[in-house]
Amino acid sequence: MFQTIKRPQPGPSSATRTPAATRRWRRARPGLVALGIALPAILVYLYFSWGPILSSLVMSVQNITPGQTSTWVGMENFSYVLSDPNLPQATLNTLLYTGLAILFGFPVPLALAVFISELRGHRWYFSALAYLPVMVPPVVAILLWKFFYEPSEDGVFNAVLGVVGIGPVPWLTAPTLAMPSIVLETTWAGAGTAVIIYIAALSSIPAELYEAAELDGAGIWRRVWHVALPQMRGIIGTMLLLQVIGTMQIFTEPFLFTGGGPLGATRTLLMTIYDYAFVRVDYGAATALSVLLAAVLAVFALVYARLTRRWSAS
Repeated sequence: MFQTIKRPQPGPSSATRTPAATRRWRRARPGLVALGIALPAILVYLYFSWGPILSSLVMSVQNITPGQTSTWVGMENFSYVLSDPNLPQATLNTLLYTGLAILFGFPVPLALAVFISELRGHRWYFSALAYLPVMVPPVVAILLWKFFYEPSEDGVFNAVLGVVGIGPVPWLTAPTLAMPSIVLETTWAGAGTAVIIYIAALSSIPAELYEAAELDGAGIWRRVWHVALPQMRGIIGTMLLLQVIGTMQIFTEPFLFTGGGPLGATRTLLMTIYDYAFVRVDYGAATALSVLLAAVLAVFALVYARLTRRWSAS
């Protein structure tokens, strides 16, 4: 008389019934939407950043004549550039500038940053003064310093030195003084950015470390050496790499100060590239030398990064 009614068994959950492809699509959809939003910016970046690089690689193996069809020449441009008798001096001048800029221009911003960070009051004022030269347009700064470097007794620097019986000094007209004079100006003009970065790095160091060092009787130099510098190793390593890459591409200062003189003492690699492109109108040779310089800097950056990885992370 009574019929047994079977209770329906619970079926698989919706998550189980959902196909695997649908689940993967739901997980990937937010990332694809973000990629679609960023895609225009990525394409613009690739076009304006990597586009010129690829074009340079193509131009370096071509003979380019304005108004005519470019012809393939293979490695002839590289052979021509490497056999240029002016290339060794330009390379040595570039290395000399890089060495002097690191020797004098690298520790100066760090020392200024430590000095400013130790000030108890008006720190913002000295930070602004340190950064002020960066806000001066490079061409204006160079023309101003060129006036200061006037080799006669009426020059600003020579007039100051004349008070103590020194001079006149041929700042930009002597082959041995021209490059150090350019390094002095570039150090003044570019130190402000590094100073601000170092001040920010010093401000991020935990105050407990300084307090512990002070309790141990450490003075300012011991605090800097044993606390500040170890905490800033990563920043210092990165700034050193960026300075080497930047100084190896020096062009504006020697071009406007001396035009590569006197006697080729300030002719750099980028000035040689400029000479190929705009004086000899040899775009193939100019791009070939540019590719060689970029390759050397890339290899240096990779080797430097591998050598300093453990030092920066420890």
